[in-house]
Amino acid sequence: MLERDRVPETPIRRVLTGLKRAAGEGVLRGWDLAIELGAIGPDTRRGKRFGRFGANSVICFPPNTLFNERFIHIGEGTLFGPQITLSAGMVPGQEMVTDPVIAVGDRCLIGKGSGIVGHLEIRIGNDVWTGHHVYITDQNHGYENLDLPISQQVMPEKPVSIGDGSWLGHGTVVLPGAQIGKHVVVAANSVVTGSLPDNCVAAGAPARVIKQLER
Repeated sequence: MLERDRVPETPIRRVLTGLKRAAGEGVLRGWDLAIELGAIGPDTRRGKRFGRFGANSVICFPPNTLFNERFIHIGEGTLFGPQITLSAGMVPGQEMVTDPVIAVGDRCLIGKGSGIVGHLEIRIGNDVWTGHHVYITDQNHGYENLDLPISQQVMPEKPVSIGDGSWLGHGTVVLPGAQIGKHVVVAANSVVTGSLPDNCVAAGAPARVIKQLER
């Protein structure tokens, strides 16, 4: 910037600059306070809606969607990042045919913006970690009837399981019927539709084993 383009520093301008800085700092402090106070834990009013909410587990603020929490069980020491979706069924108050519908084990880490949407059975073991924006569901959309919109067709459900100690990379999608073994690495942006054995690395859409891990 040339010297002639500089705006003269005046007392009023200095005051306005100071006010803007103070306001910005106030916004950041307020947001930090909202994050702290808005977190959901086992002893909070919202946490007590869950079928189980283990000690030292946290759902970070702000959550995205939380439906029918009483059908959701969370183990101990598990962390859900902000903007998480945890849903048993599609609408609040829906009665489910199984309980729990979603069970997440101990010491799990579910990344920011991820979604776990269950209708029948989703089982996530202990020490399972995910990247951001991972989607796990046990229900799909039927599409075979060409005379009906897809939204009006049956929605088949198949149980989903993810074994202890596995890692799902950023953007992974886990679809109905997926059975992921223990100590499995699923590469970013993969789509899991079938079974993956213990101790492997998988990638692709659909995800396939690209490496078997040996002791």
